[in-house]
Amino acid sequence: MSNRLADETSPYLLQHADNPVDWYPWGEEAFTEARNSNRPVLLSVGYSACHWCHVMAHESFEDPDTAAIMNELFVNVKVDREERPDVDAIYMNAVQSLTGRGGWPMTVWMTPDAKPFYAGTYFPNDDRHGMASFKRVMAAVSDAWNHRQDQVAEQADQLAASIDRHIPPAEDFPTTADIQRGYDAIVSEFDPTNGGMGGAPKFPQEPTIELLLRIANEPWATEAKRMAFTTLSKMEQGGIYDHIGGGFSRYTVDATWTIPHFEKMLYNNAQLARLYLRAWQLGGPESFKTTATETIEYVLRDLTHPEGGFYSAEDADSEGEEGKFYVFTADEFADIVGEDAGMAGQYFGVSARGNFEGSNHLIAASSIEVVAQRFSTEPEEVEASIGRAKEALREARAERIRPGLDDKVVVAWNGLMLRALAEAGAILGEARYLDAGRANARFVLDNLVIDGQLMRSWGKGKTSVPGYLDDYAGYALGLFSLYMATGEVEWYQAAADLTTQIGDRFADESGSLFQTDRGAEQLITRPKDQMDNPLPSGTSLAAEALTWLSLYTGDHHLDDQARQAIRDSGKLLESYPTAVGHLAAVTHSVLTGYKEVAIVGPGADALAREVWAEFRPNLVLAVDRNAADARLVPLLADRQPGGTAAYVCERFVCQTPVTFPNTLREQLNAPS
Repeated sequence: MSNRLADETSPYLLQHADNPVDWYPWGEEAFTEARNSNRPVLLSVGYSACHWCHVMAHESFEDPDTAAIMNELFVNVKVDREERPDVDAIYMNAVQSLTGRGGWPMTVWMTPDAKPFYAGTYFPNDDRHGMASFKRVMAAVSDAWNHRQDQVAEQADQLAASIDRHIPPAEDFPTTADIQRGYDAIVSEFDPTNGGMGGAPKFPQEPTIELLLRIANEPWATEAKRMAFTTLSKMEQGGIYDHIGGGFSRYTVDATWTIPHFEKMLYNNAQLARLYLRAWQLGGPESFKTTATETIEYVLRDLTHPEGGFYSAEDADSEGEEGKFYVFTADEFADIVGEDAGMAGQYFGVSARGNFEGSNHLIAASSIEVVAQRFSTEPEEVEASIGRAKEALREARAERIRPGLDDKVVVAWNGLMLRALAEAGAILGEARYLDAGRANARFVLDNLVIDGQLMRSWGKGKTSVPGYLDDYAGYALGLFSLYMATGEVEWYQAAADLTTQIGDRFADESGSLFQTDRGAEQLITRPKDQMDNPLPSGTSLAAEALTWLSLYTGDHHLDDQARQAIRDSGKLLESYPTAVGHLAAVTHSVLTGYKEVAIVGPGADALAREVWAEFRPNLVLAVDRNAADARLVPLLADRQPGGTAAYVCERFVCQTPVTFPNTLREQLNAPS
């Protein structure tokens, strides 16, 4: 029989709808039951692509004996962290305060008024490796509640007070020296052999790569480009990248990017597709462009709703086994690839022993030149052999059972992908990417805006809760990017509407931004979203969106809001610079100065291509081909040359209009 989760839209919650656990979704019903029965709340938080969440579910939540204990002792609440990032953030702070670490599945015991008093992550079904079993932990928690409830309540009050504190804003706006200190911290943590930061497990840390690319030409950041390029090269060669189907896994369990946890998240692939393309523009190898386009193609093929929304993730597991969809034994590889098994197997590092539980997870183990030398042939023949092998392996994988799909559409992550598509479409002249971006924008604006309010996610025809700061700001940036790529003013208008709502919905009286809408459910604290790892925070996205709109409109109030958002996280930039990479990147752009580019006239597209020809992060672009949009985009006002012209401006003070790409390039590349 199904429990209370059967009516939810989250794929993660639906995975638990048939558990013998009497799960409640997050809501007042659960806490009312806890108060009436004087039982603690057991909160379990995870997400659909989480491998260890599945392990704990199989071991404990699907076990009738364990479920009976849970149902007797606690009121059990299941939360999808991707659908409720506010709940996740609050109680992850509690976990980290109590244990010094965090992760998912997250397990928290709370009083009936939602104050945490004990917490952990994964608990095994039996005592092992120094970890107490879930049953033993539950018994101890219940005993404390029943016999020492006053002490438990006191501890809960203290813990709730500790997580209700926010970092105060910096006294002054960050300086270039602060960005330089952040860069120095990255240098000190960089792995010069494998790329990336630190050792195992290893995550892409995309916001840090974003910062490195933005400061690559600074005289004080001499190693920035090398560090970014090394990281991107090692990742695309390693097993974090899917060499057969494209796209990246979330992280690898080792320091060499070889064996991933096999879940693929939209937010990783959206960011990495864009970063590889931008790194290629900065002089990276042609492989960066290939990796970017293969990643985009993966998302369009495997993570896209027929009407244009982008799904959240693919699971690590298929048929109950981690990585089964992706790996091949040496015999399987040889049977599938046939006569290409020699050269292709050498290239992919295939062996009888394998590198993952007796099977092979494919990596670029040798260069094409090394393989060509070993087989006494030309590199072109090796490339052809690898291409044929990839095609055969793709066809073989298509016959396998795919990993589980998390088909909810999260607005913030869709914004990241929309930005990547818009930029790729403009840079590569690929109309198909722009069409996919338009379809996504229509899907989100049609399905996830209810009475003017943006919602967090959509699934099976229903929306979830009101949108968070990262939803408004992240999707606004995607829409602004689509406008810059197409010149279609409807996307500018939608982006401007979302951005102007940020202050009203998320700021307090001082202008500080919170994660939740002021009208949202009141939790034990109102969280802020300031850390940029593994994806940009709501605060840093808001700072960028507000800055862009101020550049389009000349509205100094918006610029003040953006600067306040940056100052709010200024102490993090001072103390933990590697945790706020995107904020540092945005701050660098603000300090360096932006250019506002307006291109008008029937030949605007040719001049716009020059704007996209290089990585120019400190720039906004407005395009008007027929003088119809000037009243809708202030940056276009009074631009009527009688032909085609480009205006390069700074703070609405413009240089002489130009009509040729080479003179536009000179103005664009001139220092601010």
